[in-house]
Amino acid sequence: MLKCAWMTAILMLSVGPAAMAEDLTFKAPLVTVLMRRIPEILDAYDPETGHFGSGIWICNDQNNIYPLAVAYAYESPGSRYYKDPKLLGVIMKAGDALIEDADEEGRWEFRKKDGSTWGMIHMPWVYSRWARSFGLIRDDMPPERREKWEAALMLGYSRIAERALGRVHNIPAHHAMGLYAAGLALEREEWRRQAADFLLKVCKEQAEGGYWSEGSGPVVSYNFVYTDALGTYYAMSKDERVLGHIDKAAVFHRRFTYPDGARVETVDERNPYHPGVTPGNVGFTFTPVGRAYLRNQWANHPWDRFSADYIASLLLYGEEGPVAEEPPGASGALFVLREGGEGRAATLRHGPWFVCVSAYHAPIPRSRWIQDRQNLVSIYHDEVGLILGGGNTKLQPAWSNFTVGEMALLRHEAGDENPDFLPKGELYHVPSRAVLVEKPELGLDLAYGAETCRVRVQPKDARSIEYRIAATSQSGLPVAAHLTLLPHLQQPLETGGGQTTTIGDEPVTLSADEVGGSVTYGGYRVVVPETASLHWPALPHNPYRKDGRGDLTGARIEVRIPFDAAHAEHTVLIHILERRRSAD
Repeated sequence: MLKCAWMTAILMLSVGPAAMAEDLTFKAPLVTVLMRRIPEILDAYDPETGHFGSGIWICNDQNNIYPLAVAYAYESPGSRYYKDPKLLGVIMKAGDALIEDADEEGRWEFRKKDGSTWGMIHMPWVYSRWARSFGLIRDDMPPERREKWEAALMLGYSRIAERALGRVHNIPAHHAMGLYAAGLALEREEWRRQAADFLLKVCKEQAEGGYWSEGSGPVVSYNFVYTDALGTYYAMSKDERVLGHIDKAAVFHRRFTYPDGARVETVDERNPYHPGVTPGNVGFTFTPVGRAYLRNQWANHPWDRFSADYIASLLLYGEEGPVAEEPPGASGALFVLREGGEGRAATLRHGPWFVCVSAYHAPIPRSRWIQDRQNLVSIYHDEVGLILGGGNTKLQPAWSNFTVGEMALLRHEAGDENPDFLPKGELYHVPSRAVLVEKPELGLDLAYGAETCRVRVQPKDARSIEYRIAATSQSGLPVAAHLTLLPHLQQPLETGGGQTTTIGDEPVTLSADEVGGSVTYGGYRVVVPETASLHWPALPHNPYRKDGRGDLTGARIEVRIPFDAAHAEHTVLIHILERRRSAD
């Protein structure tokens, strides 16, 4: 148990066992994993400066004080760092480094490892970990060090309380959670009230579908910031007013997660597809549905790969308990997300196939952070992963399901740090209208300028799926569909036209004759119209780099299919190849 007066705020909630599977338990084994992580953290510690990490030092490197503080304060069998004075010295020196680097407002320069700087900031992720760490070690600190930390945290959180809790957004939500932790550690009741009031505003902003939006529709990746903030706040406060909202978010993520544990990007307004398991966060531990989500995610993610930071929160705040059963039909049914009675997105699990379609649409956002809602369909298969889709970006019409107009009217200019995200002429690459179609086949009806476009997706059997597309040609502008295939770098790609190439550093452009009606790649074959061409790489705009530069790992292979009055409909067939059996 944690023997710190500040931690008396952390209680336990009992959950009834009705319709529950086995309990999810994790704390005892995670103590062992954390003990292995501590030497790794200390190996990257510089005792002269108090800095962690390598390369360019950034304030986020000091987030390591949090798992160190949990290891120091957490009493458990096998917790060999409990009350270790040497570890306490490291934690204090690392916090002192934050104080030394801060300006008179308690801010740090927002540096990134690539050398870019983004101004001065009260970095929310650093401040919250610093405040929580202080609460854990405060009673064991020498008086002069404790007073030094108190003064620095009072300065920073006074400014955060004054300036940072405006509109509901993921960063203010995290700030509010940190403010509550600071209010506990520094005995500031007014901060705790302010934080609670703001986090209740966050709850009220949650959409009917269980997500948060920062533009139009779900912001899937950053939803985890909201659930982490609310979950950590709940652990500290036991404010049951937020619990239903945490559970609602868990239901959303349980539906919009690929079978391999990756986030479904199709409905996400901020981030494209990223492979790999999203392990969730402590917010999911407080309800049976959330624990069911974690159980599924952790089945795809070995515990010994959990970060020390993640383990620290699970040990400090997480709640073990019953797990909800799978929802009826979860392994073979259509799920439709409805808001206001209208279908906004759907997932279909049909044997090894997983399909997502999204009817969320919006005008082109001027913000670099909110992506163009342009790529509304994803197709996944258990054997090969995500095949088609990959989500949204900006300044890249090749990522759109359809374009009407000349694609060259929208493109990223190298080095442009403040681009205009609108086309420089008549080009429609995001739909102005999107209607979800549930029957007889899953699909979308879409409007692009004067044109109407259509997608229908139908699994045929365990190894084949049809992707049917149609478009009108009324405007006189060129109309095309685009299949965005996920890259597997350095793997060969073969075409029906007899071409073999490797998807890698060199650009690839294959004409319709060279494509020859099919593309074989990554364990599947795509049969396409004889007019289809292929283009690599279709690079994204990366909002997290100042110049927006994308790289090949985030690029897509574009298969371009033109329409005209004589060719208004096309059928694409995706077939999963049989795996070759190795010789005995």
